[in-house]
Amino acid sequence: MIEVHELTKRYGETLAVDRLSFQVPQGAVTGFLGPNGAGKSTTMRMMLDLDRPTSGSVTIDGRHYSQLTEPLKYIGALLEAAAVHPGRSAYNHLLWLAQSNRIPTRRVDEMLALVGLSEVARRRAGGFSLGMGQRLGIAAALLGDPQIMMFDEPVNGLDPEGILWVRNLMKSLAAEGRTVFVSSHLMSEMALTADHLVVIGRGRLLANLSMNDFIDQNSHSFVRVRTPEPEALLDALAAAGVASTAVPGGGFEVMDGDSAHIGDLAREHGIALHELSPQRASLEEAFMRMTADSVEYRTGGGDLQQPTAEPAAVPAWGAAWKAGKRRREN
Repeated sequence: MIEVHELTKRYGETLAVDRLSFQVPQGAVTGFLGPNGAGKSTTMRMMLDLDRPTSGSVTIDGRHYSQLTEPLKYIGALLEAAAVHPGRSAYNHLLWLAQSNRIPTRRVDEMLALVGLSEVARRRAGGFSLGMGQRLGIAAALLGDPQIMMFDEPVNGLDPEGILWVRNLMKSLAAEGRTVFVSSHLMSEMALTADHLVVIGRGRLLANLSMNDFIDQNSHSFVRVRTPEPEALLDALAAAGVASTAVPGGGFEVMDGDSAHIGDLAREHGIALHELSPQRASLEEAFMRMTADSVEYRTGGGDLQQPTAEPAAVPAWGAAWKAGKRRREN
């Protein structure tokens, strides 16, 4: 389990992460959401000791990352797919990671096969496409067979088959009881993948709850209705105190409506219905409502605000290298 306690990070005058506290549950895919500049990348780097917190702490199964003797066996991470030495082959990239954490060499071939890179294992990573780089990064994260995994935009650059594969992979890992922590801006993909959500804005925690509860608490449901007798049904609904709104295509919507009640009213008045469908609001709608006051960049002619300062991304494998360097120095 990952536990974040009162985590704070300042870059000069800029407060990037502000007293952030949450736990990432086991056996679930947890989506880590927030607008650009919210502090997601900074938080994930501090989890791996790539950035030092100004105050607060992060523990992985009760220990700081720097205290893990062979960290890739505890937590695997993909923070920046392009952070691979361009002259090193995919095989050798995974091999040195395996050797640095005393992981059996056979895992290198197994992970390359898992992510579909066996045929290009000896090719230099510098010639990989964005999608191939993502697959290599996922292979590195899984190399030590860890119980905890962190991914930052894992489907970036993947084709539809690759996106489906990553989605199913994360769900299967969570089903095995592992902790899966995923940051993404793709709300449609998170809606299909995540069970739990941690949402931050301007470095502060906005929500930490299940996907269903998040949507229910930050949006409205409605019932979509289509009928060849719209005026008659609208009169019947109005007489019953039910408000509705016309929509393009000849139908209308009843906010927070009860589809059974609407159907009963139509039957009582002899009105035919061509559609009567309850609609649940999307994750994107709920997210936009929740983070409306935390957006750093706004379109439509508004003032362009300065983003929260965050340094350039550091390779995820850099955390494992730093841990090994500390052990050698000691």
